[in-house]
Amino acid sequence: MKTRAITAFFFTIVMLGSILLGSYTFTIFYLVLSVLALFEFYKLIKNSGIRPHRNIGLAAGSLIFLMAAGLHYLEYDVKYLLLCIPLIFSVFITELYKKNKIPFANISYTFVGFVYVTIPFCFFHALGFLKNWNEYNFHLPLAFLLMLWANDTGAYLFGVKYGKRKLFERHSPKKSWEGFFGGMFTSVLVAFGLSFLFTESAAWVWIGMAVLIASFGTLGDLVESMLKRSLDTKDSGGLLPGHGGLLDRFDGLLLSAPVVYAYLYLILY
Repeated sequence: MKTRAITAFFFTIVMLGSILLGSYTFTIFYLVLSVLALFEFYKLIKNSGIRPHRNIGLAAGSLIFLMAAGLHYLEYDVKYLLLCIPLIFSVFITELYKKNKIPFANISYTFVGFVYVTIPFCFFHALGFLKNWNEYNFHLPLAFLLMLWANDTGAYLFGVKYGKRKLFERHSPKKSWEGFFGGMFTSVLVAFGLSFLFTESAAWVWIGMAVLIASFGTLGDLVESMLKRSLDTKDSGGLLPGHGGLLDRFDGLLLSAPVVYAYLYLILY
């Protein structure tokens, strides 16, 4: 617990700093984070005997993130995102020259890495530019993380104290319905508090964001648990002492960030 607490303390400071220190710090930090998380995903899959195209995947994942981020800095036409396609689809050609018994499994998991890891980080990064396409605003990314952390903390505390009914025992035996609703309650409380601090949106917008984060963040946790159980692995990595890997820490973000971005974009614009 001591190691876990120390890691959480410094990790929280770094996360908050990455958001509050400006757009370039925000972009560079989440570029690095997305690449490391993608590397962790490919390493995890490799343990099952499947050989995703890691180098091409990491290069393509970096390019996808940079191209998506560049839309806000360089203001080029969205059509230039199509430049990512040749690199992404080069995995098919590369597989032709390898002697693998399951070539399309290797190809498929290379693509899954983009969908499961890279694209959600792109959507989270885009939250910083949702209010103004060319101007960074830390309110939404900061609120997102605070609500996500509140949900995780509330789910744990309510689950330990009141948890009786299993939420999804097959994939996560410790999760309970009481913990799920406790996490949502805590996240909504944080959202309501933030509505007084960040007044550009109505309270119901922030509360709706909290409900989505609690719901899809929990689903993201379950999906990552399903992945690890299918590979007979306890943690996705060891980068964060006491916490496992990056996928273990950001599993809630991976499913909730795209949904939250879509929600905010649709109701605000």
